[in-house]
Amino acid sequence: MDHHPRIKVALVAAGVCIFSWMSLAPAQTQQEHVHNSAHTVMPFDMSKTIHIFRMTEKGGVQRVVIRDPSAKAQVPLIQQHLKHEAERFQNGDYSDPGSLHGSDMPGLADLQTAKSQVAVSYAARPDGAEIKFVTEDRRLLTAIHRWFGAQLSEHGADAKAE
Repeated sequence: MDHHPRIKVALVAAGVCIFSWMSLAPAQTQQEHVHNSAHTVMPFDMSKTIHIFRMTEKGGVQRVVIRDPSAKAQVPLIQQHLKHEAERFQNGDYSDPGSLHGSDMPGLADLQTAKSQVAVSYAARPDGAEIKFVTEDRRLLTAIHRWFGAQLSEHGADAKAE
């Protein structure tokens, strides 16, 4: 015999309310996910920096710079990160962008398997740093451009094309 039917009813009602409230919460967009999760991959502050992507005839240039000169403390963090990423990319390791954007992002699989066909170089800048990608292979050129396009889309207001 159950002596506490009101407690059971109250618990079920509370559970229904919590479930209903959770299902009404807006889903996070991919841009919000990337912005909010970027700190797991990048040591610099996304709100104080901007990613700039420039597609070229032979590949592209990915630059990260500070938005405002008062954010100079971000520059060594940008440089450290991009130098490390350039070294990894040259070895075919694109796991950081894959973990942030998803391993199925456009162009990523092709870039991971063709490390000897894409020259990757790093350069420090007074306001940040950049990574340059160069290839003679048309398929890989398309992969770089698709990868840049996906990053532009998913970084939203944290990125721009040049």
